[in-house]
Amino acid sequence: MKLTSIIAIYLLFWVMSAFILLPFGVRTADEAGVEKVPGQADSAPVNFQPWRIVWRATILAAVLCALYVANYIEGWVTVDDINIFGTPPGYE
Repeated sequence: MKLTSIIAIYLLFWVMSAFILLPFGVRTADEAGVEKVPGQADSAPVNFQPWRIVWRATILAAVLCALYVANYIEGWVTVDDINIFGTPPGYE
């Protein structure tokens, strides 16, 4: 696998990880017991920390990408392992 492919896969894992991690650790004003600013949405976070999400997404994406590349090299799980429908008739 080429380095550019690994970087592209890492970036895909990073974006997915960032979106998956966004709702974790977020507290609203009602949950934190803080007074809301007039016009503030009820679901707005009290203390949004984007750098924390960036670091967590970076670590999660690195682990997932490493597992993906290791699986690509070692061949732990192949297409034949996840083929739940079997081989189609006439396909030999």
